[in-house]
Amino acid sequence: MIENKKSRNLLRLGVRRLVCLVCLGLVGALASATLVRFAPGYGVAERELDPRWSANSVEALRQKQALQQSLPSFYFHYLSALVHGDLGESDSLKRPVRELLRQRFPVTGNSVIRGLGLAWVAAALLASIGLSFRGWLFEASTTALNSLLLSLPSAVVAMLAVHLRAPVFFAIAIVVFPRLYSYVRNLLVRAYDQPHVLAARARGLGSSAILFRHVLPLAAPPLLALLGVSFAISFGAAIPIEALCDSPGLGQLAWHAALSRDLPLIVNVTLMVALVMLAANSLADFAGRTFAGSPS
Repeated sequence: MIENKKSRNLLRLGVRRLVCLVCLGLVGALASATLVRFAPGYGVAERELDPRWSANSVEALRQKQALQQSLPSFYFHYLSALVHGDLGESDSLKRPVRELLRQRFPVTGNSVIRGLGLAWVAAALLASIGLSFRGWLFEASTTALNSLLLSLPSAVVAMLAVHLRAPVFFAIAIVVFPRLYSYVRNLLVRAYDQPHVLAARARGLGSSAILFRHVLPLAAPPLLALLGVSFAISFGAAIPIEALCDSPGLGQLAWHAALSRDLPLIVNVTLMVALVMLAANSLADFAGRTFAGSPS
């Protein structure tokens, strides 16, 4: 009976998160369209001044721009097409937006996953070493390194990566690592200082058994929540890093769309980024509640 109630609560929680995910993604996409629409210089097309364009072509271009001038009209056409799975066509690249996203998303996804994995391995390894060496020298050096990396903006890290010819995923790992290390270390220290863990160590239980039987089950829910947050951070950092490193991913595509005021492309890139980040946070939170056995 209790297990059935927990399953129903988890199912309701999953449905609520899915509905919120879709609603927030659409709100973010339409909000970005609103900001672009009211940005200075929107609707000014240099192609109208090109002498190679015929009068009919210029008139067709103006009619297309007039369709996008009305924000409610753009919202209506965009949502109607979205229901049928049509993401529209890029105004600047003259290619279907779905095709562009399908080509660019795997590049960004690969960089984010590799960078996130490297950051987590480095943070966990350094935090584990810190559990054995709790001297002031180690504390001071790691705090100084963490503070230095934390103070570097993503754009500066991207420029250093270009100068050093480092891969994009390494730059993402540099951005994410300092935001992970202090939390991971604090969680492990708090778990190892629990009375039942101290008792297990006093009884001579092996370090591997202590880690997997006592420490990880205790630290798993906050670590899973941190995983979702770190994924959102890494995905957000990938946008400026890819744009500056000229990596053919979503960051470069978003930068091009912003410079060309390509409204259909901006809206769909924003929608995809928002959905991915919200989905990562929701899945991590859902997994943490499931693991802890306390859904709400």
